[in-house]
Amino acid sequence: MKLYLAGPQVFLPDAAAHFDNARALCAAHGHEALTPLDGTAQGAAAIYAANLALIQAADAVLASLDPFRGFEPDSGTVFEVGYATALGKPVIGYVRDARSLRERLLPGGGTHDEDGLLVEDFALPLNLMLAVPCRIVEGGLAEALAALDMQHDQETSA
Repeated sequence: MKLYLAGPQVFLPDAAAHFDNARALCAAHGHEALTPLDGTAQGAAAIYAANLALIQAADAVLASLDPFRGFEPDSGTVFEVGYATALGKPVIGYVRDARSLRERLLPGGGTHDEDGLLVEDFALPLNLMLAVPCRIVEGGLAEALAALDMQHDQETSA
């Protein structure tokens, strides 16, 4: 399968090395990795179009949904997940901490955050708009690949 790897890792100082390792891990599972660093697009509009084309070419999306620059996942990654979902692509999101959103944001208990806003309580690790359409696994890319392989095996044997 061709897998688009979504996530803020593109911003790492060693992003190229990170994606080289991710490609090798995907290949070890028999998959081809497509990453936001693929290609030669320059400029915001060209990068946007290139990433959408990669998602369209992918059979599935694996998305790093850990908090990025705050409490929520990277907004670009969230957009890519939504786009893939709209295309009917399977999406597996992975997080290091899969406790519920309320447990993570309100460790002392309660129902509202420091701004007085209600924190949803559906026992999901992320906002329902991500956690419902995506399969969320705890861990990293390796755990997401294992979940994808298991899901694919179940679908092909059914």
